[in-house]
Amino acid sequence: MAQSHTELSQEMRNLAAKNVEQAQSAFRQFMDAMTQAMGMWSNAIPSNEVTSGFKVVQDRAIHLAKQNAEGGFALATSLANAKDIQEVLSLQSRYAQTQMQSYTLQIQEFGKIMADAVQSMQPKS
Repeated sequence: MAQSHTELSQEMRNLAAKNVEQAQSAFRQFMDAMTQAMGMWSNAIPSNEVTSGFKVVQDRAIHLAKQNAEGGFALATSLANAKDIQEVLSLQSRYAQTQMQSYTLQIQEFGKIMADAVQSMQPKS
């Protein structure tokens, strides 16, 4: 059966899937190393109200970065398995919509924990 110009070959999809897996593995190794380094750095600083408030911010920022990257890798995996350009466009559109909603919620959450961290630094009266 002849392949149309909009279909993606199985070989291309397999190569793309392998590349996504390798990138995801490298990213996870990087994030594990970064998390470990940040933990060592945090443990070296004396704990007080300021550092504990920003530790929450730091932990949440790392969590959100991982969450967003995993969403990107999930998209990349889906794209690697897409059979044609129409499916690619549909996947990208759906991803953009869900990520914009997710980013909005993350910004709100991050703003709240930043405000809480700043508030914890204020002198108690």
